Amino acid sequence: MLGNFNPDRAFHGSFSRLLLDGEWQTNVSHVEATVEMEKGELNVMGSDWTRYKKGQKSGSGTFSGYKVTSKMIEQGFERFELIVTLEDPEAYGHERVRLMNCMADSIQLANVTAGEVIEEETPFTFEGYELLDAVVGE
Repeated sequence: MLGNFNPDRAFHGSFSRLLLDGEWQTNVSHVEATVEMEKGELNVMGSDWTRYKKGQKSGSGTFSGYKVTSKMIEQGFERFELIVTLEDPEAYGHERVRLMNCMADSIQLANVTAGEVIEEETPFTFEGYELLDAVVGE
């Protein structure tokens, strides 16, 4: 697939979307989410290699953008669902990832500087994900 890389097929973030409980967050300019897995070390006789056993997974992320409503203050620490859509008209398709059982780690109540546009950041954790649509190259 990547033998003849076409740079036009690379995703540009400007076409992406974030949906919070099904509502498009048009003010968001950044989102990231990561799953990490703990691994237990196993040392066995007859080998000088450390082996690893899969352990618990944890999900965390953040989204940020321009302050336009009090949505996240009203949301509080209630659970929500996010769907992150990666789109670009020149790409091979689009990707959608659903983040389940999200909960804010902190809620920004104020962040004001005279003469500046107000931005808001919400760090969160999640308890599962689902790849709804995958990108497949030619």
